[in-house]
Amino acid sequence: MSVTYIKRHRMEVDLRRRPPLAPRLPKDYRLVPWCPALLEDHAEAKYLSFHCEMDAELFPCLGNPEGCRKLMQDISAGRGFIAEATWLIASYDQRGGWEPCATIQGSRYDATYGAIQNVGVVPQHRHRGLGAALVSAALLGFQQVGLPQVYLEVTSQNVGAARLYQRLGFKRTKTIYKTVEMALS
Repeated sequence: MSVTYIKRHRMEVDLRRRPPLAPRLPKDYRLVPWCPALLEDHAEAKYLSFHCEMDAELFPCLGNPEGCRKLMQDISAGRGFIAEATWLIASYDQRGGWEPCATIQGSRYDATYGAIQNVGVVPQHRHRGLGAALVSAALLGFQQVGLPQVYLEVTSQNVGAARLYQRLGFKRTKTIYKTVEMALS
């Protein structure tokens, strides 16, 4: 095993200076508010979004369905969990039903900060504005519960996500290095 360091950025937005935008979705997509009965759908969207991404190496629970289920259970049972900042996006499928295709969770970090966790969009649904809609909906939820500031972390190689967050008003405030053990081939 060798150890490598993954560069991540903490990004923050002050909702008093930049109010959140209303979420906008393309046709055949809908925002679904948090409900405990949707835990499995959030876990599925999370797994499908992250299992082949670098973040699954950094956070191994994202690389398997059971890990994503456990993570959703832990987040939603956590003391700081904010249902108002936790959303699922579902898409209308060809069989006439809805399938989960994007997820976001929000938690209270302290009295003034909310934390966005795991913005995930399933690969075949990317580049349609779903990430922006998720983050906007979460920011409105944080504002609704009185949290004026929100932060998230993003892996530096995820340039598209970092650009999205900047467009939504986030500013980079800190660089963090996470260690990952990689198998030698």
